[in-house]
Amino acid sequence: MEGMGSLLYEAALEGNLTTLQELLSQDRLALDRFIVDGFSETPLHVAAMLGHLDFAKEVLRRKPELAQELDSKRRSPLHLASAKGCVGIVKELLMANPDMCLARDRDGRNPLHLAAMKGRVQVLRELVKEVPSAARATVDEGGTVLHLCVKHNELEALKVLVEVMDDHDQFVMNAKDDYGMTILHLAVADKQIETVKLLLMINGRPDVNAVNANGFTALDILAQSRRDVKDFDISEALRGAGALRSIPNRGTNNDHMMMNLLASHRTTEDTGANNDHRASKKYNFHKSGLEEWISKRRDALMVVASLIATMAFQSGLNPPGGLWQDDSPEQGHQAGQAVMASKYPTDYSWYLSYNTTGFIASLSIILLLITGLPFKRRFFMWLLTAIMGVAITSMALTYCVSIFIFTPKDQESTVKKVIKYGIITWSVVMSLLSLLQTLRLIEILFHKFDNLMPKRKQYVLPSP
Repeated sequence: MEGMGSLLYEAALEGNLTTLQELLSQDRLALDRFIVDGFSETPLHVAAMLGHLDFAKEVLRRKPELAQELDSKRRSPLHLASAKGCVGIVKELLMANPDMCLARDRDGRNPLHLAAMKGRVQVLRELVKEVPSAARATVDEGGTVLHLCVKHNELEALKVLVEVMDDHDQFVMNAKDDYGMTILHLAVADKQIETVKLLLMINGRPDVNAVNANGFTALDILAQSRRDVKDFDISEALRGAGALRSIPNRGTNNDHMMMNLLASHRTTEDTGANNDHRASKKYNFHKSGLEEWISKRRDALMVVASLIATMAFQSGLNPPGGLWQDDSPEQGHQAGQAVMASKYPTDYSWYLSYNTTGFIASLSIILLLITGLPFKRRFFMWLLTAIMGVAITSMALTYCVSIFIFTPKDQESTVKKVIKYGIITWSVVMSLLSLLQTLRLIEILFHKFDNLMPKRKQYVLPSP
């Protein structure tokens, strides 16, 4: 039987229908032995995986029971054909045993789940048409086939399922996974704007104010997520569908910014709006936008400062040229000391000064940001930016010294020219930036001072 089984597998791999018929004429029970002896994979599995339609039809004609056999991962031939998108084989398997559409593999997924994950649109149509209840089956981690479509960003598969499901089954639309997430929660979290719009447009759409295990609605998740250019469109779509925040005290600034931005668009269309009301919205939007800008600047400064501190720390422990590996009193060095300090003492002092300056400047920024001081004004952001400029300039000078040390003597003239022009260019850029930042700060402080000064009264001389 082992020899016959191997020959059948070879025929299945090639999809050779003639060889299959010859082997079965020699042993009419060859296919039955795959069922009785408990082989992990039958020739029908192989044919379904490789898309050999004629071979699969012949096997099913002779032994339709093979359609319900499972491999070592508890996958039926229908699982494999659905995942590969072999529509013809899927139809044949459904005719042989439609109940296999409900069979679960070791991961708790039926053939329809696999087809959705792979975006096999035609297969999905066939499976749902034959066994609609398969679309309502949940997976082991919770959720339904629609959750899988959103998680794998298969928009076309989601459209097909929404179209063919009866009356847009509310159980499936509002089903939650183990974390309480609906398909709308997942689409908003992953910033899938087309998916969000699709879900909000259909009849029997998901509940826009459903909460997950943490008590968050879809709008809460948008406010808590990373900033993105799609946020405005998603927020507008959700609010247009009646979405609300369940936790109004969190992310208040972001919400105000979104609400004021939406309001400003609507008020431009309303020609009879009150001017004072418009001015109030404009002020609120400007204030929220400023706070958002400062928050982003703080986050960016923290990331860059952390990176520079890491680089400076590594450069301090591993200077150019490395460390001496042995003691040598004759040459005046000991194991563990910097090679650069012995051979280029002057350059090493410059290198150490620049690197330490950059290290201390970056640590200062990190310390100031994590202390919780109220860096909510432009002056403090200007101060932090100035310190960051010192840190970046110090690292640039550290690089210049390192490159100079690494360069062979015959290339020193070229390196000197490159470093010279690099320093000049960097100095010009930093000077311009510093000038612009300083002028902007002076302008802001001037306006602040002017607003604080009491207005002088105007006296009018009496007419003679």
